[in-house]
Amino acid sequence: MSPTISKDDAPDSVDSIDDASDGAKALSDVQRSLQAGELPAALRGAESVLERDPENAEAMYLLAVCLRYSREHKRALKTLDGLQSVAPEHARCFQERGHLCRIMGLNDAARTAYSRAVELNPALASSWQSLAELIRSQSGGGDAEFAQAQADRLSALPKELLSVTSFLYQGRLFKADQLCRAFLRKNPRHVEAMRLLAELASKLHIMDDAEFLLESALEFEPEYLPVRIDYVGVLQKRQKYEKALAQAQIVRETQSGVPTLETLYANASVAAGKFDEGLAIYDEQLKYQPLNPTLHLARGHALKTLGRQDEAIEAYHAAAHARPDFGDAFWSLANLKTYRFSDAEISRMQQVEANEVVALTDRWHLCFALGKALEDLGDFDESFRFYEKGNSLKRGISKYRAETMTEDLKLQATICDANLLSLREGRGCRRPDPIFIVGLPRAGSTLLEQILASHSQVDGTLELQNILALVRKLEGRTKEGEPSRYPGVLTTLSDVDLTGFGEQYIADTQFLRARAPFFTDKMPNNFRHLGLIRLILPHAKIIDARRDAMDCCFSGFKQLFAEGQEFTYSLEDVGTYYRDYVSLMDHWDKVLPGWILRVQHEDVVDDLEGQVRRLLEFCGLPFEDACVEFHRNERAVRTASSEQVRQPIYRSSLAQWRHYEDHLEPLKRALNPVIPNTE
Repeated sequence: MSPTISKDDAPDSVDSIDDASDGAKALSDVQRSLQAGELPAALRGAESVLERDPENAEAMYLLAVCLRYSREHKRALKTLDGLQSVAPEHARCFQERGHLCRIMGLNDAARTAYSRAVELNPALASSWQSLAELIRSQSGGGDAEFAQAQADRLSALPKELLSVTSFLYQGRLFKADQLCRAFLRKNPRHVEAMRLLAELASKLHIMDDAEFLLESALEFEPEYLPVRIDYVGVLQKRQKYEKALAQAQIVRETQSGVPTLETLYANASVAAGKFDEGLAIYDEQLKYQPLNPTLHLARGHALKTLGRQDEAIEAYHAAAHARPDFGDAFWSLANLKTYRFSDAEISRMQQVEANEVVALTDRWHLCFALGKALEDLGDFDESFRFYEKGNSLKRGISKYRAETMTEDLKLQATICDANLLSLREGRGCRRPDPIFIVGLPRAGSTLLEQILASHSQVDGTLELQNILALVRKLEGRTKEGEPSRYPGVLTTLSDVDLTGFGEQYIADTQFLRARAPFFTDKMPNNFRHLGLIRLILPHAKIIDARRDAMDCCFSGFKQLFAEGQEFTYSLEDVGTYYRDYVSLMDHWDKVLPGWILRVQHEDVVDDLEGQVRRLLEFCGLPFEDACVEFHRNERAVRTASSEQVRQPIYRSSLAQWRHYEDHLEPLKRALNPVIPNTE
């Protein structure tokens, strides 16, 4: 008798396979055989594809499904191990593992697998349903109800929106966008379609569109919880933390006691600076979920931000204990910059990282942690091997192209020339409030911000997303490969546009400020957009945080950034980026003489008070001793340099690249055209 293949247990529809990929027709035939219950034919077809292409992820997934229905459970698990090593972020791989573990009576492992599946793809109804059933059977409680609600919601979706979700989590954003918009034209008030379109906008970093769509959806259906949960996330990405907290409170009150929603509220509290409230909720939740690694990690991050390092270390240790392959827990310890790993911890990390079945994200976190651990021991060759491996794993999933960035930055200089800037002189918003700190990451910008934020007339804020959000708005929506409207569109903006954009920037950042007349915006990547900033905020101050090229680039290569900064994943790319940055900054100096103050990190280390006085004079601020005593400032610091800026100035970070010099020829070559003195 042929087995019945359920809609969600079976692989995605035939349409989900990219027609341009190798073996697409063969894979479609396997899918059709599976859906028809013709297991021998499906099995032969999947094996045939794998004979020709042993690392074909979809064929491996289809084979595992066939083997499960054929009751060859051990072979199916071995196939999934192979799939996970080839495609560690394959959501249905984890769903299939959950199905197998559940059949084999391994309910804890099944629950972990389903949780990972919905984390990677929240549109997997079968995983949500299975999670609900497992939680009910093990402990019950609010999370079972939450999972069931997600399963019910997905099962009730129209076919078109199921396809949208499938394309969305396959990364086929343009097709998802087209299909979702077509559905909304016929169903303009369908809140789930609006939520999906907002999610697409968020993935494309068009956050104002995402916010507007979610606000509109909530007007139509205020009780629709998935929209409000997404709304919290979008508001946080837009750094509207108080507003996000208010929305998280509504979510919490809608379904009180649900652990997932309690954690959502705790995270929103911490983001809004209400650390005591957030930490209290983490502690309460950990009474009932003592082995929840992400809860321990979130608690550790909050404690680190507050400067409570010993407690943060305990929390990170607890996260690693709860999940021994949790790479982020080990990296968080390393990222304190002051923590020293024991020999036993290093050995444990090496063993876990060497297991190719461990998720890719855990492996690269472990690699960066091992790089730091071995650097502290003075084993620089082995340290470099792990730094290089971690960067290679990250680069493998990155779409960054150095040549594209080079062309983009050249275009900035071409469009924002002396003629354009002189024609628009005196336009824009005339408020002098912002002090932009630009440059490369790891160049000392956090130190400069801490110095300025220690002044009574300056509010230290964050790495603000507002200028980058405006850039994306000006770019507009284009297909991949199509030229962007920005920066060319700058030549067409009216005086009213320029003034409006500047005033909007001031208004949108107001909630992050206290009462000081000036504030910092230390988004490093804003150096790419100084032409735009000059046009909309001509009286803003610009600080260029500059550091020795080799030190800066190698420090970036060693740092695992939470997001963005993808140019740091290879020595060639980071060197090319630094070279392009210097070239563009030279252009800004030429067309806007005197507008930018360059502060060399090494000069700050050599003569702190002299450079502080120079910095304050440029900003039109009187000298205050507190700026020299910056390390006494107890403000929360969220960047990788949080622990360093809580210490007096020190020289030990200078010229660290020398320890790795034998490995850095690619970086030297990339830097040489502009910065020849790297010997």
